[in-house]
Amino acid sequence: MVDSVTVGVVIAIPEPHASVLTGWRRRVGDPQAELIPPHVTLLPPTRVPRAGMASIEQHLSGAAAAASAFPMHLFGTGTFRPVSPVVFIQVARGLADCELLEKAIRSGPLSRELEFPYHPHVTVAQEIAEQRLDLAYDELSTFVARFPVDAFCLLERAADGRWAYCRDFELGHG
Repeated sequence: MVDSVTVGVVIAIPEPHASVLTGWRRRVGDPQAELIPPHVTLLPPTRVPRAGMASIEQHLSGAAAAASAFPMHLFGTGTFRPVSPVVFIQVARGLADCELLEKAIRSGPLSRELEFPYHPHVTVAQEIAEQRLDLAYDELSTFVARFPVDAFCLLERAADGRWAYCRDFELGHG
């Protein structure tokens, strides 16, 4: 696409949890550690025309206004292996809220097919050696985080692959 941008929509993981998870990604040698802040994906990387950003932001405002804040509880690890070399932190509470938000967001100007069925999670290791994936899986198995979710974020991927925050959308506010 000419004059397009790659966007994503996420629930950002707050501090101090974000630093802990980024530290683990670094420790296991995941090259994405410095490029992607810890998050729960609501819309995976999606290429859109830059000229359509105003309508996308309007769509996201509507999705946020129709949703309510909710508590999130992250607990323990999971993996998509052998289908995909990924270790993640599981969403123990807030799963259905994420599914509803994802459905609302991945519609209208952001309608697209997914490569895999939607499964809310926080990636902590991806596409690295099996033993490094095992280390993340084992060492983070008791990880716990609880926090309120009152917004989601629109991100844009820069030319160097780094994701940058563009805008927050508060839940339950028009």
